[in-house]
Formats: sequence, C-alpha cells, structure tokens
Amino acid sequence: MAQNEWAEKDYYGDLGVSSSASADEIKKAYRHIARENHPDKNPGDTVAEDKFKRASEAYSVLGDKEKRAEYDELKRLIASGGFGTGGFGSAGFSSSGFGSSGFGSAGFGKFSDFGGEGFDVSDLLGGVFGASSGGRRHAGAGHQSQRSTRGTDVETEITLEFREATKGVTVPIRLTSPAPCQTCHGSGAKPGTTPKTCATCSGRGVTSEQRGGFGFARPCVDCAGTGTRVEDPCADCAGSGQQSRTRTITVRVPAGVVDGQKVRLAGQGAAGERGKPSGDLFVTVHVRPDKIFTRSGDDLKLTVPVSFSELVLGGAVTVPTLDSKVRVRIPQGTQDGTTLRVRGHGVNKRNGASGDLLVTVKVEVPKNLDEGAMSALRKYAEEEKRSGFDPRENWDGS
Repeated sequence: MAQNEWAEKDYYGDLGVSSSASADEIKKAYRHIARENHPDKNPGDTVAEDKFKRASEAYSVLGDKEKRAEYDELKRLIASGGFGTGGFGSAGFSSSGFGSSGFGSAGFGKFSDFGGEGFDVSDLLGGVFGASSGGRRHAGAGHQSQRSTRGTDVETEITLEFREATKGVTVPIRLTSPAPCQTCHGSGAKPGTTPKTCATCSGRGVTSEQRGGFGFARPCVDCAGTGTRVEDPCADCAGSGQQSRTRTITVRVPAGVVDGQKVRLAGQGAAGERGKPSGDLFVTVHVRPDKIFTRSGDDLKLTVPVSFSELVLGGAVTVPTLDSKVRVRIPQGTQDGTTLRVRGHGVNKRNGASGDLLVTVKVEVPKNLDEGAMSALRKYAEEEKRSGFDPRENWDGS
C-alpha cells in the first residue's frame, strides 16, 4: 500500500484502537481480529474476509514505527486543512483538497497555477511521502535539504505449504527490478569520474521562490533534485545509476505467518537513482490449506476418527503434530465431538512458546459388521435399556 492511498484509510478504526494506542495494543488488536476472521475459520464469509484483509493492511502500516509516524503526519495535515482551502487555497490550490487531481491510484496530482509550469504536490510535503512507491523525501537537517530520490518499493508474492508457514521457512525468490549499476556502482558517473555539486542549487537539490505571501521550494530543474550533476555519464546506465537486473533474494518467513500477511525486506526494492537509497521489498505470503490441520490463532486444530467403544471405555489415540506424533488420552465416557487440548504442540510464537493442539474426536459408525459383532451389539443394546440409559432424556424434540 503506497502512502498516497493512505488519505482514504482509517487504520486505527480498522483495528478498533485509538490513535494513541501503544505498539503492544495495536499488535494485540490485530491478532484478535486476524484470529476471529481468518478465512480458514470462516470459509465463504466475505464480511470476515474483508475484516481480515483490512486488519492485515492496517497492521502493515501501524505495526511499522516509521510508516505509522508518516501515516499520523498525513492524517494530521488532512485534519488541519493543510491540503484544502484552509492551508493553500489562497495560493491557488483546488479547494477540493484531495480529488481527481490530488491523491489517486496514479499518485500525486500536478498543479499549474504557478506560472504555467506544473509542479508536484509532494515537493511541498517533504518526508511525509518519502517511503511511498516512487516517493521523494527531503533528507537531513539544517542546510542539508538535498532531496533523496528513494527507489520504488517492489511487491511480489509467494505461496507456502501450511506447515512451512506455521514453522517458518527461508525461501529464495527471483526478481527483475532496477538495481545499482555494476559499472559505476550506482553513481551514474563514468568510472574514474564523480558527480559534481550542482551550481544552481549549491547541492541542496531544491530552489526557492517567493510568490505573494508564500515561499515555495521546488526541485532544482538542472539536477532533477539530486544536488549533483553528472558531466560524464556512465555508458552502461546512461547516467541513471540503475540497471534492470534479475537477482535472487533470500526471504526469511517467520513462524506463524498467516495467509495474506506481508513480509517487508528493507532496502531490497528497486535501486534509487544515482546511488540514492533503494526502496523496500514487500512479499505477500499465501498459505495452502493442509489436509489435516487448521489454525485458530496460535493453536492447531485437527479431527480424529474414533470408535464408539473408545469413547465409552476410554483409551488413547496417536495423532500427528507439526514435528512428529503424540498420544492423546480419551477419558472414559467422552462425548462425540469433544475437543481435547494438548499443551505446547501448536504454532511457535515469537517469544519461544507455542500454542496448543486441539484434537476433536468424531465417532465413525461401522457400515459392515459380521454376525458375531451384530449379536454382541444387540446384547449391549438390551443391557443399555435395562440400565435405564435414555440418550434423549433431556432432549426437547417438541
């Protein structure tokens, strides 16, 4: 999710927390929503699926300290009218704030109310949108106002088996995206030369101008906002410092990842222009259903078939776990559909602990019994009646 789409989102509302919520409160709220609305738990429920997706998207922003700070700043600016008539209206901005010419899937709107030559709204907002795909941020403090053209974020997808997702796995993926030029090492300058400080902006990357009562900073047109100029460009990348390259990246997926969750690899996205920082890589993880297990938060669930006699007389059954097998004791007189809990055999948690294994017993009725077994069963039925047992004694079938 690019920052230029955040304006329409209420991530705190999607998680049901206040904007002052702590990181732990945000994580707890996300886990609760994800657990209750997971597609595995609510098959075919589109409302639950939508809640799950919105919570996952909200947590991908609010769960990241830097992204949360940028999101909060954006919302503060919007609330204060910084993008509408209250903020820039008198200087010629559209009074509609963000509309068809503002934020949208295509990015930031262009305005040409100042001298006929359009400029980008993001030039005025600085670091608020620095981490967005293709976004820009003003770097440094004091006189270091040079713009850092950060590389774009890259998104890709992987599909894991259920058990790989629950236990964690390292996966190699191949990507084709802009990477630092191997000839000039991203500087954009021919080997043996270096970029020169831009004389127009004195290396600041921006130029200033006064229009009425407002002062505006805009990208330097001579250096494209980089603060430097390449007088002798690298022949292999034409001075951009970038080359499209196919590379293999190792992604470590943490244990317990859920379907639709994103893993962020900082600095593994597209390279920035002329040695500027790379964007991030976001890997969306899809998880295939398992033939035996399902999940409920950090707990694993399975159903094991048992016989009627095993429930009546009690006993033990062997069931699989993620790592091996475990014996589960069935108490005498256990009812069909009962769920038995086996501590510590669920999904590994980040703190080193594990969830539990929830084993539900389900009676399998035999279809073909020989005469000896049928005779014994008839005798049991007679003894059952003689003992006074009535399975429908407390059943209201009226």
